[in-house]
Amino acid sequence: MQKQPAKRLRPLYLILLGLLSVTVGLGGCTAVGPDYTQPEPEITGHWHTELPSGLTADSRGSVQTDNWWRVFNDPQLEALLRRSVQGNLDLKKAKARIQEARAVRGIAEADFFPSLDGVATATRSRSSANSSTGTERSLFAVGFDSAWELDIFGGVQRSLEAAQAELDAIEADAHSLVVSLAAEVALNYVEYRTNQTRLALSQGNISALTQSYELNRSRYRAGLISELPVQESLRLLESSKALVPTLESALGATKNRLAILLGEQPGQLHQELADIKALPRLPASVAVGIPAETLRHRPDIRSAERRLAAQSARVGVATADLYPRFRLTGSLGLEALNAGELFETASRRWSFGPGIQWKIFSAGAVRRHIDVQNARQEQALIQYEQSILSALEEVENALVAYGKEQQRRAALAGAVSVGERTSVLAQDQYQAGLVNFTTVLDAQRSLLALQDELVRSDGNALAQLIRLYKALGGGWQSALSADDQPTRQ
Repeated sequence: MQKQPAKRLRPLYLILLGLLSVTVGLGGCTAVGPDYTQPEPEITGHWHTELPSGLTADSRGSVQTDNWWRVFNDPQLEALLRRSVQGNLDLKKAKARIQEARAVRGIAEADFFPSLDGVATATRSRSSANSSTGTERSLFAVGFDSAWELDIFGGVQRSLEAAQAELDAIEADAHSLVVSLAAEVALNYVEYRTNQTRLALSQGNISALTQSYELNRSRYRAGLISELPVQESLRLLESSKALVPTLESALGATKNRLAILLGEQPGQLHQELADIKALPRLPASVAVGIPAETLRHRPDIRSAERRLAAQSARVGVATADLYPRFRLTGSLGLEALNAGELFETASRRWSFGPGIQWKIFSAGAVRRHIDVQNARQEQALIQYEQSILSALEEVENALVAYGKEQQRRAALAGAVSVGERTSVLAQDQYQAGLVNFTTVLDAQRSLLALQDELVRSDGNALAQLIRLYKALGGGWQSALSADDQPTRQ
């Protein structure tokens, strides 16, 4: 009689052994759903735009773009960029999203392991006197409950793949934000230095125009000229003065914008940027690489590709619902009607056994869910292809803009040189009585406009180069610390 319980348990052991054999046999099989393979876009090996002077397409492109701000040789710009990476609030939010995604991935990974719960209960109950004995009793129990889902068809594996790919995508989003942040800081810095140079130029011109006005007024009082040259020189002087408040307002707004980008309060950079400094100089040579390097370099393209991988894995998660789920459950503990007898040997209890769950009928909901995930995968693929086209367009446009601005700057530099000579000749001829003051006024007005436009073109050329570096996806590798690099498995 003592061996009968063991005989009754023997079929259960056989079922368990059979289930474990199936698990081991299927363990080497591929998980259900598509196995992801990164698409290989077909792109040309060169840029469509003819590279302007100073730009080269060679293998140094990706290396140079990693630290592109160093080509300007401006320590203050580099310091501002470092502070922006540490203090920018949008980047801090992006880092918090990375931590969230890492936690989500940890949750998905935990599904590979069994769960174990500790249980302790104490209950008092009374049965019905009309249906039973009507007695009261107490029940005390302590123990452990465990469950483990065997990932035979790879649903958990696909969930982990999706979580990892989503983590990679969110990290790439943070890298893309760094690219934009570095470019935004540099563009605002260049705009500030441009307006600062324009203001200094304007103030110098105001000083020269003031002397011209005073000279004309003296000559008028002496009866040497009429009042018209005096009023015309005064008009030019006052119109030049009108530009100063506009430039000063722009300088204040740019400093405030830079402070916000650095995660600081407006006004905190006013003293730091008070000194007048020249605009950074354009580098003699810039290596832009080739299209394939740009696609590997840009974090927004990696983000789109990783989201495509995540969606591919979600198709496998949905497909796994077509198949049964196998679970191993167990319970071990102590149970007694009297608290004093709870820890006696006779109070031991245990249970162990396999389980299976299978969605036999769901009115097509499982297959419709697979269709949903397949459609989303197709959308993700289209988004990936669109990201590639947008990236190539951005680089091509930046190449054109940078080249044309250099041509414009060269023409303006020539025009300023001619304008300076014209102004001198007009002044000499006016003093000699060969021309009226209107000729001098026109020459001065044209020269002032050309000088201001040349300074703006200098700033625009720098800005276009910064936008080119942004389009090439440069800066995030050097700006982020090792703790913020993508998680590798």
